[in-house]
Amino acid sequence: MAITSLNAISPIDGRYRSKVDALVQYFSEEALIKYRVLVEIEYFIALCEIPLPQLDGVSNTLFEDLRNIYKNFTPEDANAIKDIEKVTNHDVKAVEYFIKEKFDALGLSDYKEFIHFGLTSQDINNTAIPLSIKDAMNAVYVPEYFILLEKIEELSKEWQNVPMLARTHGQPASPTRLGKEIQVFAVRLKEQFNLLNDVPSAAKFGGATGNFNAHKVAFPDIDWKAFGTQFVQEKLGLQHSFPTTQIEHYDHMAALFDALKRINTIIIDLDRDIWTYVSMDYFKQKIKKGEVGSSAMPHKVNPIDFENSEGNLGIANAIFEHLAVKLPISRLQRDLTDSTVLRNVGVPFGHTLIGFKSTLKGLGKLLLNETKFEQDLEANWAVVAEAIQTILRRENYPNPYEALKGLTRTNEAITQHSISNFIDSLEVSDHIKTELKAITPSNYTGI
Repeated sequence: MAITSLNAISPIDGRYRSKVDALVQYFSEEALIKYRVLVEIEYFIALCEIPLPQLDGVSNTLFEDLRNIYKNFTPEDANAIKDIEKVTNHDVKAVEYFIKEKFDALGLSDYKEFIHFGLTSQDINNTAIPLSIKDAMNAVYVPEYFILLEKIEELSKEWQNVPMLARTHGQPASPTRLGKEIQVFAVRLKEQFNLLNDVPSAAKFGGATGNFNAHKVAFPDIDWKAFGTQFVQEKLGLQHSFPTTQIEHYDHMAALFDALKRINTIIIDLDRDIWTYVSMDYFKQKIKKGEVGSSAMPHKVNPIDFENSEGNLGIANAIFEHLAVKLPISRLQRDLTDSTVLRNVGVPFGHTLIGFKSTLKGLGKLLLNETKFEQDLEANWAVVAEAIQTILRRENYPNPYEALKGLTRTNEAITQHSISNFIDSLEVSDHIKTELKAITPSNYTGI
């Protein structure tokens, strides 16, 4: 059965496929195969450039033809490798055999045994996968992140002068400004992105147990450690992890996933705050003709985009968490648990992308209900009590906190009138009374 959006098991490949298409060239099975081919080809070219005497007959004019094997990689090539794998029952060995067939076509049959020379499959997997993640981060994740960040920053500026009743513990608290509250999320995101940028994309490359055993026994006079570092860092643009066991230790990859998880957590926090503001009627939402908010209640316009984002980012974080705690653990020199787990690396990126797009869509639908902001402030004159008692402290007034507590900690409504009467009762100068009466819930918003 051909996979379609209607019969795919994962919603990433089904309902949400259009939102994650950009990830296909980095995290699909075909993409993984292509990256493996890339590493194998570049490794062979690097051996030629040492040069190994056995490869003297390979002209550098053929290097571009070799690179075209992965540059012009097609779905038919991927299927050919999968057909070979049906026989080998080994995915990386199938890649090697595929490239050998290409060598035959290029007249390089005499050099086929230097494909995958001295390597284990993890030298290919542990370079191909970090390279695909790095490329996906740069080409897809980072642009989507900045689109969302720019929208958040845009709203923080648009709403910078909108006074708002703050709520701590869900209760009315010292007023703030809506734009500042949105700016908090922008700053948090930028700080975590800076930490994300500090995480290197690391890769293992060193043979069956990380010691270049096969390389050294065949060519003992070559500095294989230097070769491996140069290949990984200069050819592939990754950081060479050394020493390692048979596999990459994944500590840096775990740090990357943890950083991505923290960014997602901040956006979940934003989603929940905006959702709550919508429920408080601080925001209306733009209505799109033909859309239905509820199957039973025609009046409803639900904050579904923020709910969709929260759900998808939660799934992404659960998988990022598992990857981060599982991958750095491997029995002795290696076990195979990392292999099947890493095949899911694109899944949390997919859910993250869906989450980003949903939050962005939700933010774009918000309509400010300034009347509700004003009403809430006017209904909560008690919040200026902090300002009054602080100025009284400045003036060395006796027990100002207790005096305000007696006024405000009751079940009676505190109004502008009752505050004004309280100020009039204070034994302070008229100048101070004027200063105190100038404070309102709308202008007591701090810096």
